[in-house]
Amino acid sequence: MPPVVLLPGYLAGQAPYRGLVTAAQSLGVAIQVVPLRWWDWLPTLGGRSVAPILEPLDHTIQQVQQQYPGEKITLIGHSAGGWISRIYLGQTPYYGRVWGGAARVARLVTLGTPHTSQERWTRKNLDFVNTEYPGAYHPEIQYICIAGQAVQGRKWTLAYESYRLTCGQGDAWGDGITPVAAAHLAGAENLTLPSVWHSPSSPGEWYGSPGVLPQWLPRCHASSDTKC
Repeated sequence: MPPVVLLPGYLAGQAPYRGLVTAAQSLGVAIQVVPLRWWDWLPTLGGRSVAPILEPLDHTIQQVQQQYPGEKITLIGHSAGGWISRIYLGQTPYYGRVWGGAARVARLVTLGTPHTSQERWTRKNLDFVNTEYPGAYHPEIQYICIAGQAVQGRKWTLAYESYRLTCGQGDAWGDGITPVAAAHLAGAENLTLPSVWHSPSSPGEWYGSPGVLPQWLPRCHASSDTKC
C-alpha cells in the first residue's frame, strides 16, 4: 500500500493521534504522524508564516519516501493541517520558499479542515491558499475532503461562534468546529459523515475513532480510481 503521512491540526502534537494510528493499523494501513509538539505551533500565531509546520512535514515525507522508493504518498491533513498541506503542494513561493510537494503526493485527504475563514488572522494564510490554489487545484492529485455533521450551531455555544467565524453562518451544521460547507472543496470528492465530531477531545466519535475510520480510510486509501 502507498505510504500515509498525517499532519496534525492547529495546536496539536503527535500524541492525540495515537488512537487513530492504532485503529488504522487494524485496517492494514500504517500512518506516520508528523512528530509535532503543540508548542511548535506558537511561532505561527497571529497569522504568521506556517513554515515552522511545513518544515517538519517536508522532513517526514522525505523520510517516509526513503523507506518507499518511488512511491508517492497519501497525505492526510486534520483541521488546519489540511489547508497547510495545500500550501505544501504548491509551486508559488510562500515566504520565499517553494515547497513543491505535489511531486511527492498522490492524494490529499482533509479531515474537518476549514478551507475558508472570515477570521482576520487565519485569512492571511487562507487567502493565499485559495487565491493561488483554488479548489482541487492539482489535477494529478486526488482530493478527498471529509466533513463531520455532528451538531448545529446555537447561539452562545462554541460551535456557533466557530461556524460564524469560519463561514459567516453560526447556525450551520458541522463537526463542532468546522461547518460542513467550509470542509468541502470545489472539484474534490466531498464526503459528509453524520454524527462525527472534530477532534479526539470532542464529546463523541471523531474522524479517527475506531467506529468512524472504516467509513472513509479504506475507500480513500485503496487507489486513485476508488471514489469516496
